[in-house]
Amino acid sequence: MQATRHIHLIGICGTAMASLAGLLQQQGHRITGSDAAAYPPMSDLLASLGIPLAQPYAEANLQPRPDLVIVGNAISRGNPELEYVLDQRIPFCSMASILHDEFLPGRDSLVVAGTHGKTTTTSMLAWIFETAAAEHAALAPSFLIGGVAENFGTSFKLRNTRPFLLEGDEYDTAFFDKGPKFLHYFPDALILTHVEFDHADIYASLNEVKTAFKRLVNLVPRRGCVVAYDASANVDECVAKAFCTVQRYGFAADSYWRLADLEQGTGDTRWTLMRDGEPFARLSLPMAGEHNALNATAAAALAAGYGVPPAAIGRALASFRSVKRRLEVRAEVQGITIIDDFAHHPTAIRETLRALRSRYPGRRLVAVLEPRSNTLRRNVFEADLAKSLALADRVVLANVYQSQNIPEPERLDPAKVAAAVTQAGPLATLLPDVPSIVALLAAELRANDVVAIMSNGGFGGIYTLLPAALEARPGEA
Repeated sequence: MQATRHIHLIGICGTAMASLAGLLQQQGHRITGSDAAAYPPMSDLLASLGIPLAQPYAEANLQPRPDLVIVGNAISRGNPELEYVLDQRIPFCSMASILHDEFLPGRDSLVVAGTHGKTTTTSMLAWIFETAAAEHAALAPSFLIGGVAENFGTSFKLRNTRPFLLEGDEYDTAFFDKGPKFLHYFPDALILTHVEFDHADIYASLNEVKTAFKRLVNLVPRRGCVVAYDASANVDECVAKAFCTVQRYGFAADSYWRLADLEQGTGDTRWTLMRDGEPFARLSLPMAGEHNALNATAAAALAAGYGVPPAAIGRALASFRSVKRRLEVRAEVQGITIIDDFAHHPTAIRETLRALRSRYPGRRLVAVLEPRSNTLRRNVFEADLAKSLALADRVVLANVYQSQNIPEPERLDPAKVAAAVTQAGPLATLLPDVPSIVALLAAELRANDVVAIMSNGGFGGIYTLLPAALEARPGEA
């Protein structure tokens, strides 16, 4: 593109869109954007960058006329800005296509994909490369992550070096391109964490999901490498016909990268990483959960294949600070710990609650869920959701987010989920709105409780409303 252009992003508060806005601004372009509703962390990121954000969507947001419009994948026909773009023939494209065209040529595309763990794993990979760059400057990474990596305080970075690290999203690209975004990234190396049915709004079946991942694997050149989880039949199927080297990771005895002697404490996780049967490194991660040790192993494996030394990998993981909205402690009030987690799928909810059990042993665990993701809003995983939530000691459910947009035969029945959880042991309560949830929790919570608030959206501001209500309780100092 020419040196300076006015580029407008419709749906700029999406995690990847806000990150792209930052990359384009770093290239020297003038960036504007719009969205229906803004909430942290991406609204905070845009504010820190000085990128103007217009709300709500309106034709006036496209004045003066931009040189290019990037249309987010959540934007569909009927959006007033999109309709104006089409009527006026303003040039437009998708987020994924401009990444491919403007940022990936001449670089090594290192992609992290999978149903779960890709944001955390990409953040770990970026921090490993960043740590190694202190001694090997050519390893300094550019990256785009679907969340704010706390070690960097941002979700993107652009350098004049070869490694470009990308979170590879299987969700569709745009209203005019219904293929997954990650098919635009043409990976030189790939991490594949898990493959499960998800995104029930765009995939009709698990087979469709697997087809998307098979196509991604098929893009890796013969000289490349796929680092793939070893305990999933779906992953096995997706990598079976790869033309490149496939290195498996996990706990299987014959995996090329194997976790051995795993120890989980209240504040960290430690293990020996074996490479082709030989010790590679003793690793420590200041995070709870077996799933995070697996994420770190995948990142370590890809980094090692790129030439990052074991010592740099160890230093990076020992100092890794997680990602915003992934087991993030949002407040500690009167001995009550409030956790924010992006859990969007029953498997993610299960692993979140297991990790919190490990981090806070002996403490009462309260799970608060807003069924907001396009998968959780549907009844496809109703039974699995109840089983995952039953790992908590107390469960509070919100109504399905924008339930009117889901056909009733497909819609999750949260009352049914609450009944199934209660039958399994923990008391579960369904409440109609955030004020009701905050009132209940303010009445019930006691010192030493751990509250896991799980949503992939703003959840009506509960993350600030609940701490305020706890601080205002009568008789509490």
